[in-house]
Amino acid sequence: MPEKVLFAILIGIVGLSFPPIRRNLLTRPLFNKMRKALPKMSQTEREALEAGDTWWDAELFTGKPDWQKLQDLPAVRLSNEEQAFINGPVETLCAMLDDWDITHKRRDLPPEVWDFIKQNKFCGIIIPKHYGGLEFGEYAHSQIVMKISSRSTSAAVTVMVPNSLGPAKLLLAYGSEQQKDYYLPRLATGAEIPAFALTGPQAGSDAGAMPDTGVLCYAEFEGKEQLGIRLNWEKRYITLGPVATVLGLAFKLFDPEHLLSDKEALGITLALIPTDTVGVSIGKRHFPLDSAFQNGPNWGKDVFIPLDWVIGGAEQVGQGWKMLMQCLATGRAISLPALSVGAGKFICRNTGAYARIRTQFNLPLGAFEGIEEVLARMAGTTYLMDAARQVTCAALDDGYKPSVISAIVKYQLTESMRRIINDGMDIQGGSGICLGPANYIGRLYQIIPIGITVEGANILTRSMMIFGQGAVRCHPFVQSEMNALAEADRLKGLQEFDSILCRHIGFFLSNLGRGFWFGLSNARFSTTPGDKTTRCYYQQLTRLSNSFALTADFALLSLGGSLKRKERISGRFADVLSHLYLCSCVLKHFENQGSQEDDIPLLHWACQYSLHRAQQSLLAVFWLLPARIPAVLLRTVLFPLGKPYSPPQDRLVGQLTQLLLNDTASRERLTSGIYINVNPDDATGRIEVAFKAVLLAAPIEARLHAAQKQGDLPKGSLSSVLQQALQANIISKVDVELIHNAEEARLNAIRVDDFLPEQLTGGAYN
Repeated sequence: MPEKVLFAILIGIVGLSFPPIRRNLLTRPLFNKMRKALPKMSQTEREALEAGDTWWDAELFTGKPDWQKLQDLPAVRLSNEEQAFINGPVETLCAMLDDWDITHKRRDLPPEVWDFIKQNKFCGIIIPKHYGGLEFGEYAHSQIVMKISSRSTSAAVTVMVPNSLGPAKLLLAYGSEQQKDYYLPRLATGAEIPAFALTGPQAGSDAGAMPDTGVLCYAEFEGKEQLGIRLNWEKRYITLGPVATVLGLAFKLFDPEHLLSDKEALGITLALIPTDTVGVSIGKRHFPLDSAFQNGPNWGKDVFIPLDWVIGGAEQVGQGWKMLMQCLATGRAISLPALSVGAGKFICRNTGAYARIRTQFNLPLGAFEGIEEVLARMAGTTYLMDAARQVTCAALDDGYKPSVISAIVKYQLTESMRRIINDGMDIQGGSGICLGPANYIGRLYQIIPIGITVEGANILTRSMMIFGQGAVRCHPFVQSEMNALAEADRLKGLQEFDSILCRHIGFFLSNLGRGFWFGLSNARFSTTPGDKTTRCYYQQLTRLSNSFALTADFALLSLGGSLKRKERISGRFADVLSHLYLCSCVLKHFENQGSQEDDIPLLHWACQYSLHRAQQSLLAVFWLLPARIPAVLLRTVLFPLGKPYSPPQDRLVGQLTQLLLNDTASRERLTSGIYINVNPDDATGRIEVAFKAVLLAAPIEARLHAAQKQGDLPKGSLSSVLQQALQANIISKVDVELIHNAEEARLNAIRVDDFLPEQLTGGAYN
């Protein structure tokens, strides 16, 4: 009997190795079934899917990542000109900013700040020099936004929007030469303030529901009959809209008289419209969570524009969604991730210092285990965030436009920012919830949802974009298989599908075998780069990449097109892919920074955290897959010895906490790039001053406590204890001065603001 079974299997394998037999018995039935089941894809979905390109995300989908590809990526580096700009104009701008004054008095940037931004070409960071811009790289762009955001998010948003998804980026990629020559020099110098109008009351994430329309027609414009577009629109949530002089507008274009095309519906189109054009209305301001950056609605009624106001002219009619998605593929990876990392560094530096300055029960807050756990999480998460930001910027500067990775860093870094700020608020306690000029964290807490919501709401980014787009764009075979299934020539499509399917089956079986071996050996014998500190993490990433690729294949096979609607499964897959990418970035970042021994605890925490989160998300997928028995079998193959990964080791908590509680080189690296000042009257300057003073006085305080413990010095008020200690030669006069300085700085650092009732009810905060 066993011989007959083996013989049948052998005959089947031999038979399927011959293309004619395989096509008739396997490929053709599968081709016909999948062709019918292939879900229809809208034009906007297709253009979003095809936006940008792939990079390390595609390697993770193979199950066998080529680590050399990651290691060959050059480390980020600022040019001398970029560094000089950050040390000069950016530093000066930060010193000019008073976030309390901006958000609670003016509700806007002061006129001198607006002038400084324009004069120093902050709105022209990405514009080439021959158009009058700065022409900085993406990493410099990120560093600039990050530093400003650590001083004022309203100012950071004002600077980042013109350089992110806005007219300048669209013009550089798609504009006509005439449009570039006119607009780019004016945008670079701030002579034109741009805004881009996409979202409306009835169309947010669903661009296909956009009701804003344009109709091709002839009309008189500037004294002559011209072919143009009659527009009607209503938009809202438009950043810089209330002060914009030129509006980028997205709308659906129609050609009922076939003046330009045989088709009537031409698709989403983009145009640049001066805001003083007849029929354009700029509404009042929105008030996004008490923030002062300019944001508001606008609309147009029967606005006629010439056809050459379309970005790129007639050639780009109907290409608007594709243009937006291509630009968003890079823009989404820069601005909000930079703002998020700036917040993480800011909280680590200031709240970490506060935990050393503030005492309870005669101990610094940071000495309590409950606080230690939170501080360690803040430090480790910030390290992970900055690694992802820097490595992604390196990929962008190297010419990649990874749309899936852009979605990953936007989602993961803004969510991490949310956790870090919440942790900071927990430590700050009452000083964090009492708003006022001295409160440096309250404003960050208020604006968290803005970063979560804009440039792709996080819920949709996670549940629909990261894996939904990644499964097609990054998978070695899926997109090719879909193209073969959609081929109009059925015979040609069948032949292509058969060839791709063969390779896909081999890919699946190879990953299945490697996955089982990795499960038994814990990938200890896999060949990867790294040293004694990092090699184990490279090996575990290889193992999890294999498990992810294999499970994704199984889900695609068992669910087919319905996987698109299984958002809970897609969201878990997105989490796995995200944490594999983040962990890869941590390893690359650690090596880029010279594998600093002081940073090893940060490396361990970030890698262990990412691996554990990836594992837990992958295990959750198995519980959600409807094919229960095969799913359980696959889980057994991949995890035969149970769960290999745990949360970060407890011993790391104390190490990471001490990193934030002491003035170390590792702390400086972790928080580098944000604005730092030592003005004792400034919200964060007083923290810097007190932190230094408290650390200087710490050894003296330790001598005093030791003397009291031994009975050589009685307890009492600070002044009496110091006087008696001085008389007993336990401390010197210099020591007394240091203690007094530390106490004075400490009291200044922990003070909170209060207001007269009329100041609050009248809105005149002072």
